[in-house]
Amino acid sequence: MNSLFLHHYFIFMTTETLVKNIKSKKSFLCIGLDPDLTKIPKHLLSEEDPIFEFNKQLIDATNHLTVAYKSNTAFYEAYGVKGWVSLEKTINYLNINYPEIFTIADAKRGDIGNTSTKYAEAFFTAMNFDAITVSPYMGIDSVEPFLNFDDKFTILLALTSNIGSYCFQEKIINDMTLFEQVLKESLKWKNAQNLMYVIGATKAESLKKVRAIVPNHFLLIPGVGAQGGSLEEVCENGLNQQIGLLINSSRDIIYAGNQLDFALKSQEKAKELQSKMAEILSKNGLYF
Repeated sequence: MNSLFLHHYFIFMTTETLVKNIKSKKSFLCIGLDPDLTKIPKHLLSEEDPIFEFNKQLIDATNHLTVAYKSNTAFYEAYGVKGWVSLEKTINYLNINYPEIFTIADAKRGDIGNTSTKYAEAFFTAMNFDAITVSPYMGIDSVEPFLNFDDKFTILLALTSNIGSYCFQEKIINDMTLFEQVLKESLKWKNAQNLMYVIGATKAESLKKVRAIVPNHFLLIPGVGAQGGSLEEVCENGLNQQIGLLINSSRDIIYAGNQLDFALKSQEKAKELQSKMAEILSKNGLYF
């Protein structure tokens, strides 16, 4: 189905819409759709499009427990044209059947202005994702082309969970870490209210510093579960009055099972996280 035609099905995603969905589902879960043909259930390999069928069954089984899906584009690009077709089918399926779900292209783009403009058009216009992850380290002119889209969100890499984050992000320059300087500088950019930030769950203690600079923005938090991050610690340091967190879990959920009932196993795993989130929201008086 033509992507332009699909726009008639979409709702514009706003922070208010996202918060409303979080409170309704009692969940701030984001599920990573990162398919690997060497790991998905073998019975799906006979399908015409195994990646899409895997994603579709996961989405149908877990959409009531999550408020967002994040597609890491590397897991589609690795399969060439077929992978891109699977990605487009996945985002179209989400936008038509579950338009209230927040969709993230985890593409980590970032280049000079005219190239960033084309990246933005690719993911925001052609595919109609709600958000994209972007590297901020080429500065304002590499990010603002994404922020030119008033109804979309740009998620800046700020402080990541990987060991290499110490190389640059946590270097102290003029009595302030580089990631803090990135946060402060980004608030000066056009449509900065449409910014979100990636903060790794294993950096939960640093969330206090993050919230001192961006108290009201949403944070995308990968690393809970397989990477060892603590949901409770992240929430203790990162929640705000609009919840302000999207906790991403990928491998723990999507590979919870590898038999015919894999989607049910993923649902059970997602339910475990959602239940914990509901308790945290209730404890903090953040849903009605």
